[in-house]
Amino acid sequence: MFTRLVLAAAVLLRATQCYKPVIVVHGLFDSPGDMVILQNFINESHPGTNVTIIDLFDRTGSLKSLWSQVEGFKQAIYPIMQNAADGVHMICYSQGGLICRGIISTMPNHNVDTLVSLSAPLLGQYGDTDYLKWLFPKYVKTNLYHFCYTHIGQHVSICNYWNDPHHHDLYLSSNNYLAFLNNERDNPNATEWKNNFLRLQQLVLIGGPDDGVITPWQSSHFGFYNENETVLEMKKQLIYRKDTFGLKTMDARKAITTFTMTNVHHTEWHSNKTVFETCIVKWLT
Repeated sequence: MFTRLVLAAAVLLRATQCYKPVIVVHGLFDSPGDMVILQNFINESHPGTNVTIIDLFDRTGSLKSLWSQVEGFKQAIYPIMQNAADGVHMICYSQGGLICRGIISTMPNHNVDTLVSLSAPLLGQYGDTDYLKWLFPKYVKTNLYHFCYTHIGQHVSICNYWNDPHHHDLYLSSNNYLAFLNNERDNPNATEWKNNFLRLQQLVLIGGPDDGVITPWQSSHFGFYNENETVLEMKKQLIYRKDTFGLKTMDARKAITTFTMTNVHHTEWHSNKTVFETCIVKWLT
């Protein structure tokens, strides 16, 4: 009996030692408390996993410019990476998905194995949502570019990924975050950032048509509107066709997995067990 208990304990210990640490980055107006259910899902499925929900830029602090958030998160995440010889996984929700893109692209020595992007506006946002009405009561989607595409506007996180398809030239000349991440603007670090992005082993893209916030919802899959507000999927996007930051290369090595989940509202992605079991858990080994 004692021998069996020892063997069982050894097997359990060995299993927990195999799980890479998981780093969670929250979204707009969130805080670590909003991610606790996700943390519980991970601990239940993979006992002993070191899960860290980064406690930075909570609530209204999430409105700060994305580059300032990237720098803050990098400082908090780097020690976790240093202590993880086999690498880490990242689960990044909503705006956090864009922050994690910035972290990965600008860290030449990162060891992120899998990036799980959970309903993130990866190619930007263009929609009249409740968030927009609350933040910018005097604006709608058709005229928000007047504020976002200014020096002041670029100090607000949402404007860092506001992507007005009817004013693409202004987006390219004024946006100082997403346009640089996508290497749509001249960037002396373009090659280095692309190589950093390609250090990822797996990219998991999760989103769905009932999200209600990410607009178009296909932005969570690197799709977006053209000038006629027709959604073009990832492979038809110029950034993919020109492989500006490595998306096409990563797809060619079959390192991109896309999930479309229905009946999930934007605020439910990180607490929906079906989403976790279908789309996330198998990547966290």
